[in-house]
Amino acid sequence: MKYVRIHEDQHGLSHFEDVDVPFNLVEFAPPAPPLNVSAVTSATGMGFVSFPVGWTGDWHPAPRRQLFLFLAGHIEAETGDGETRRFGPGSAVLVEDIVGQGHRSWVVSDVEVVAAVVHAPD
Repeated sequence: MKYVRIHEDQHGLSHFEDVDVPFNLVEFAPPAPPLNVSAVTSATGMGFVSFPVGWTGDWHPAPRRQLFLFLAGHIEAETGDGETRRFGPGSAVLVEDIVGQGHRSWVVSDVEVVAAVVHAPD
């Protein structure tokens, strides 16, 4: 599995990074058979967010470190280095560009974008 990370460099310019998630076979929910499980990280909160059709967010830093798990619709995001990516159902994006120019994003689907958002510790 991979997720996308949006982060800033030492000059405050944001970038995308593809991150591979390693899994290990573990007894996750005995007596059910073992499952492939990744390392677990802490979270401070969880909720859902809905981006309406036509929504556009101009350049902005993320308000906090947070993981978006996209459930419906499609959104595009651009980082400060000019790269643009599209995210839809099944996409996971860790947003960490909390200082500097940040990123911009906009809904590209004709349905609202719905995502679960998990707040990561600072």
